[in-house]
Amino acid sequence: MASAAGKHPEFILTLSCEDRPGVVYAVSSFLVQRHCTIISSQQYGDQETGLFFMRVRFACFDGDELGSLQTDFARISATFDTAFTLRGSLERQRVLLMVSKFGHCLNDLLFRVRIGAIPIEVVGVVSNHRDYEDLVEDYDIPFHYLPVTPETKGDAEKRLLSIIDDESVDLVVLARYMQVLSEDLCRALTGRAINIHHSFLPSFKGGRPYHQAHERGVKLIGATAHYVTTDLDEGPIIEQEVARVDHSLSAEKLVAAGRDVECQALARAVLWHAENRILLNGPRTVVFR
Repeated sequence: MASAAGKHPEFILTLSCEDRPGVVYAVSSFLVQRHCTIISSQQYGDQETGLFFMRVRFACFDGDELGSLQTDFARISATFDTAFTLRGSLERQRVLLMVSKFGHCLNDLLFRVRIGAIPIEVVGVVSNHRDYEDLVEDYDIPFHYLPVTPETKGDAEKRLLSIIDDESVDLVVLARYMQVLSEDLCRALTGRAINIHHSFLPSFKGGRPYHQAHERGVKLIGATAHYVTTDLDEGPIIEQEVARVDHSLSAEKLVAAGRDVECQALARAVLWHAENRILLNGPRTVVFR
């Protein structure tokens, strides 16, 4: 069946709603009526919140177009008051990367995209410094220099929003962008901005976090990839990565190890978002891997 399905257009449906009987049946019936076959299906009912989450990848044997499927499923969705997305499985989300003076996450993401490991289209890179302009241009990607000072922050964010609108950006990735976004901008990017935070447990905030960790003699360092919210570095967590360290590592070697875990956590978060595997569950996330 998988080989037969591969000859037909494939789609990914994700939804969330109040957990009650009939949701899975309604989705399955809809797909049967549209001559579709399910390739994979995952669902989760959260007993604490009473919410239900589902991700279905399916092939359509009648060759239906995305718009037609979205319109028809909206009628099913209304019955259960679901929030849903329906995308073509080959559709690549348009992503804007943002960086400051630490370029390891930027370089890692650009390389993964180039080799096809993350199926997205990087439509531009925004930075408040010019350090990585040559790197970005080597990838033939537009580089936008937006310097930020307390006096120009508002204008810089307006220019950023203009770039997001002009490029029809689906996702913004803060790849070690070291500027605090305004509450208005955070709200405008709700659910479509991912940040990497150089902390797991214990947490060291502010400047030189790995040097702080070294001074405290930590045994684990880590990084957290999360959605951006108005609460600084406290948005819904998508992925975390850790590395075990010991007394023999200098502060510089902790920084190097930290770069690795930051790259890994952020890359997985961006990949899972691109593959429509993440659903928001209040302050948490449901990630169908």
